Amino acid sequence: MAGRTYTTEAVVLRSFRLGEADRVLHLYTLARGRVGAVAKGIRRTKSRFGARLEPLSHVELLLHQGSGELQTVTGVDLIESHHAAREDPYRLNVGLVGLEAMLRLFTEQEANPRAFRALTRFLELLDEQAPVRERARAALDPLALSFQLKLLWLSGYLPHVTSCAECGAETDLIGYSPRAGGAVCASCRDGTTLSLGAGGLAGIEALLRRPLAEAGDAGLNARAARDALAVITSSHEFHGGFRLRTLSA
Repeated sequence: MAGRTYTTEAVVLRSFRLGEADRVLHLYTLARGRVGAVAKGIRRTKSRFGARLEPLSHVELLLHQGSGELQTVTGVDLIESHHAAREDPYRLNVGLVGLEAMLRLFTEQEANPRAFRALTRFLELLDEQAPVRERARAALDPLALSFQLKLLWLSGYLPHVTSCAECGAETDLIGYSPRAGGAVCASCRDGTTLSLGAGGLAGIEALLRRPLAEAGDAGLNARAARDALAVITSSHEFHGGFRLRTLSA
């Protein structure tokens, strides 16, 4: 039995109620990738886990692998609550976009340390981000866009934007083809090609080149941000067959 209990860092991606006092958690762990677990009694007032297992939380968990699909949380140490991001509506929405992208793109119990480190770095930067005073759409935030593009890269679906994915031409690039996996020129466009503005492909390339911490320096205007989001959304739909619900935030 002892051999089926292990310790790992994890980020809580999603949480929902189970019965009167328990919660089911979707976790991304350093040791085993995506894991489902149950935290028993967490909704009771005197729960020793309490708020440490809210979405966005970075924790060290003691998990027990039983005979069922869900593992059991038997111990929790908080590494970082990301309270600052959780308490600000705009930053919370940006965070939820990132968590859902992680949830949908990385579905296997297979360790991916680079993806885990990208996730924890994303959350660290979210805490540091200045509050947004004006009304803004979280899905168009440069950090959210940069993180999603990097997740596509880490999951094997990197958008190719520097030359035509069909013929290799480096000029006259006018759109993005999810089927081809990249930019296409006017000669290679078809009925599925997304038309992009002049700065769209350059903006995506800038986000891909820069580390997450420099996403805000990529110089995206409003049209380029919308183009980047359209490429991300079409990649999700074509390669994974899903659309993130949080992108409407």
